[in-house]
Amino acid sequence: MSGSNRWREARRTGLIAMLVMSLLLLAAGCSMARGEDKPLPVRDVSVMEGEVSSLSNRVLEMFKVKGKVTEPGPSTTACSGDGGKAVWVIHPWSMYGIDNSKLGEAFSNLKRSLPEQGWKIVKDGDDGSRNKNPEVLAVHRKTRSQLEIRWLKGLDGNTPLLDVNVYSKCFKKAD
Repeated sequence: MSGSNRWREARRTGLIAMLVMSLLLLAAGCSMARGEDKPLPVRDVSVMEGEVSSLSNRVLEMFKVKGKVTEPGPSTTACSGDGGKAVWVIHPWSMYGIDNSKLGEAFSNLKRSLPEQGWKIVKDGDDGSRNKNPEVLAVHRKTRSQLEIRWLKGLDGNTPLLDVNVYSKCFKKAD
């Protein structure tokens, strides 16, 4: 399999995992994320996209390693079946094009830097897959945004990469 096909397959696998995580979040509903008795905050979508994008850029800086990075920016998705009034912003991306030793260095740098950059690590272990990919889940203390990062080492023949998702909590769109 060529490198570009491996990357596409790895990215597809990462997107499937992100979709599964998103569906789990949706199944739990926004009420779980915010607490049953609290109303959703009303926020401007462009402000939230900027906030998530800024956090995502800081994550990239924490890697302290240069590699190729996928380009899509943040997007807004409905949290529940309420006609799109409750939404969240997600910014998925990957770093690839460097060997596993550099990806491991980036992963370690990130884990060391997260607490000093306002993130609380809530999980640091494997992702439960057959490949036991290292995974970190963290919550930003100030914004309550969340970070999921998996180091896909390419043990299954795919291109090694760091799969990153930064996303906001659910909120109501300002009119």
